[in-house]
Amino acid sequence: MSLFNNTLPEIHNKLHQKEISVGDLVGHALETIGAHEDKIRAYITVDEEQARASARQLDDQLVSGEERGLLFGLPVGIKDNIVTEGLRTTCGSQFLKNFNPVYDATVVHKLRAAQTVTLGKMNMDEFAMGGSNENSSFFPARNPWDLERVPGGSSGGSAAAVAAGEAYFTLGSDTGGSIRQPASYCGVVGLKPTYGLVSRFGLVAFASSLDQIGPITKNVQDSAYVLQAIAGYDQKDSTSAKVDVPDYLNALTGDVKGLRIAVPKEYLGEGVDPQVKEKVLDALKTLEGLGAVWEEVSLPHTEYAVATYYLLASSEASSNLARFDGVRYGVRSDNPDNLLDLYHQSRTQGFGPEVKRRIMLGTYALSSGYYDAYYLKAQKVRTLIKQDFDRVFEQYDVIIGPTAPTTAFKIGSQVDDPLTMYLNDILTIPVSLAGVPAISIPCGLADGLPVGLQIIGKAFDESSVLRVAHAFEQNTEFHKQRPQM
Repeated sequence: MSLFNNTLPEIHNKLHQKEISVGDLVGHALETIGAHEDKIRAYITVDEEQARASARQLDDQLVSGEERGLLFGLPVGIKDNIVTEGLRTTCGSQFLKNFNPVYDATVVHKLRAAQTVTLGKMNMDEFAMGGSNENSSFFPARNPWDLERVPGGSSGGSAAAVAAGEAYFTLGSDTGGSIRQPASYCGVVGLKPTYGLVSRFGLVAFASSLDQIGPITKNVQDSAYVLQAIAGYDQKDSTSAKVDVPDYLNALTGDVKGLRIAVPKEYLGEGVDPQVKEKVLDALKTLEGLGAVWEEVSLPHTEYAVATYYLLASSEASSNLARFDGVRYGVRSDNPDNLLDLYHQSRTQGFGPEVKRRIMLGTYALSSGYYDAYYLKAQKVRTLIKQDFDRVFEQYDVIIGPTAPTTAFKIGSQVDDPLTMYLNDILTIPVSLAGVPAISIPCGLADGLPVGLQIIGKAFDESSVLRVAHAFEQNTEFHKQRPQM
């Protein structure tokens, strides 16, 4: 049995009772990586030497008998767009294939303070632009449940590694669903916090008004522990929110009696696979049996969310990625004719086709004569989408629906159809536009592939989201299902 099948408190107790060591945990993770990574490709960089050295240091500290936090000694993976001092951070792009940051992102600093062990950097769609991990410029990650299928994106490597037991937990980033959708496809738990709850300092920006870091774990309790460690105000991040961080573990009561659940009709309508819909309705029956009540509601501007998102996210990407010019860091073309040619050749060589597509779309939307017609209008529709959520939350505690309209699709089946690929995020994008928290948890299998249940909460009410997810998890066995590697 995998060591990682133990719960976090169980591992903590084993460490302090000297039944296992940090070296055992790290060694187990590295052995699993060695056994499966040639098929799954969840990592871009594995830092075995430093991981083993860190494990030895932490084991020396254990001898002292000093009390340690619950994350102590856990082997973790970091998405490759979150900077790590001295450890290559590529963003899944050839542009940054040799980039070694000189500082840690705030979330990485917090995990180091909690004394976790970083195993390496997780595979991802280039600059987080994609929904399948096929846009990684190194190699696509594969879904441990079916190696012919995608793990989702852009945090596909982060989700695949947890599902395959290659890390105890990982960090991902979510711009339009990039934590939740891969969590759904890989049968694990993925949490997107409220925008501003977790510092973005050290996260390489894709769309600054949408990007948010969050954990991918095996169960809801672990998500609560990790969120507790990484949440909080950071003066280095101008978008960080000055809010109190509650004790998320206290929220895991299992009690949902009287809980008011809203189920948007738009989330169970056209385009949602019948088996996915069936699993979501079964999940609602489970919560109903625990004392919750649910009603159908409408989020009428959902149909405009995908178009709104891709205009806004691409516009912000156009601005953010302008810094990659071949001058300061990253790829630099050889022998350019002049400065403009340096920009042109470096970006031609460094960026992949999806990144170029979004930069061009965003630049067009921001250009003179089109700004009002596209970007400004998209911002107005974003406000309407947020108001839809605000109105529903006046009467309901949480919103529930599927995380993705289908299960994981086959590698290569949508790579030449970007519009179809974009629609895979239709159920996660509205949440990101509204800036509210949401979690994806397993709620069953459809034709042997995981189905994700999305639970959405009010801004900064992660406690309710975690409480509902944990109550469902404690009364089902779906989170214990593992792929047959």
